[in-house]
Amino acid sequence: MATKLSVNPDRLLPSEPGLREIARELYQSVKDLPIISPHGHVPPQWFAENPNFKNPTHLLLTPDHYINRLLHAYGVDLADLGVAQPDFTDDQARNAFRIFCSHWKIYRGTPMKFWFESELADVFGIDLVPSEETSDEIYDRIDALLKTDEYRPRELFDRFRIEFIATTDDPCDDLAYHQAVAADADWQRAVVPTFRPDRYLEPLKPTWNADVDRLAEVSGVDTGTYKGYIAAMENRRAFFKENGAISTDHSHADAQAEKLDPIEAERLYAAARAGTISVEDAIRLRRDFVFEQARMASEDGLVMTIHPAVARNHHEPTFAKFGADVGTDYPIHVEFVNALKPMLNAFGTNPNFQLVVFTMDEAVFSRELGPMASFYPSVYVGAPWWFIDTPDAVMRYRRAVTESCGFGKTSGMIDDTRALLSIPARHDMARRVDSAYLAALVGDHRLTMDEALDTAYDLVVTNPKKAFRVK
Repeated sequence: MATKLSVNPDRLLPSEPGLREIARELYQSVKDLPIISPHGHVPPQWFAENPNFKNPTHLLLTPDHYINRLLHAYGVDLADLGVAQPDFTDDQARNAFRIFCSHWKIYRGTPMKFWFESELADVFGIDLVPSEETSDEIYDRIDALLKTDEYRPRELFDRFRIEFIATTDDPCDDLAYHQAVAADADWQRAVVPTFRPDRYLEPLKPTWNADVDRLAEVSGVDTGTYKGYIAAMENRRAFFKENGAISTDHSHADAQAEKLDPIEAERLYAAARAGTISVEDAIRLRRDFVFEQARMASEDGLVMTIHPAVARNHHEPTFAKFGADVGTDYPIHVEFVNALKPMLNAFGTNPNFQLVVFTMDEAVFSRELGPMASFYPSVYVGAPWWFIDTPDAVMRYRRAVTESCGFGKTSGMIDDTRALLSIPARHDMARRVDSAYLAALVGDHRLTMDEALDTAYDLVVTNPKKAFRVK
């Protein structure tokens, strides 16, 4: 088995020679453009404090549920990968990396292989194929680099040509890390928060009442009534916007958003606060809360992003032992046309309202989202995301939505990741696949080369800035 890593410069470009030449030219025109990352989960603390990363496992493996999920499927205990292990030692971290490298074969055909090979070759300059035999050398070489100034978060931010990055933040966060970055005259970069209120919109969550109490404390607005709750939300959205936020992020069991009668809303809110609300009424109240977030978006101009229909914490013993976001969340069916009708009837043609819709249900791209984006000025189709942020799925997405809404009503690449070092690899993957798709249109004489070059630029720069109102 080969031990030398070979990263082909034409990876993901068409195999047919004529189309490959077209795709090469398109890719070359965009490969070095800045990265716009308007939705992700990189900790803002990294950019505020700019620490050296602890070790390769702590940075590359432990927080990556994509990698860990598949290792778990082959019998690896998540604890052995450092998941939810605050006292994970350096020896344990090295062993975790060995486990990963010895299982390298299981990643063949997956996007994780593409991302990790890109990180090894392009970020660390390593030309070794991961294996049990090469694990220690790869670990040591990465570890040595992580101890240098060149591999701290701010230096990597600049090296990766990141022009804009948004984090994901709780409405009660004081945003101190974002403020520290903004106040640093020596490093003026766009690191902005995103308002993520899900836990405050779910009355059935065990922590909901305590969360709403905290919302009152932080906002200074009494949340004892429905009207007070809404005012507190408006207060925190304004605070986030003052600190650079451009969007809000929402993920619930469905996409439904529907306004309740004001008297009914107050009644259900009081029942929720008293802990007596039924499951059915809690769902109705949550849908009203989401509608109110859309109403607020139409007034404050924050872009609303939704990604519903995720079956979260599917394996209850794993959730009990390791917590959330460790790889047991899965796609389920979702419906948008009827679910979004009340919201879009109220705000869909409001010039101040903008909605980016993400999904893991590929069936709705051509049947629902593309056609909706082809009519509503406010609606943009989010990039393939989470489970379908893969080369083949990106290509299917382009084929599914382009014929109905064109290129301009799509969001551009969204990396949606906590893994800072994978961000350039993910954006590079999208640029390669989009170049391949555009090359086919040129080859079929459906686009001229000039049109394809212009579109390739738009997909990387214009679209994400427009969809997320990046200034």
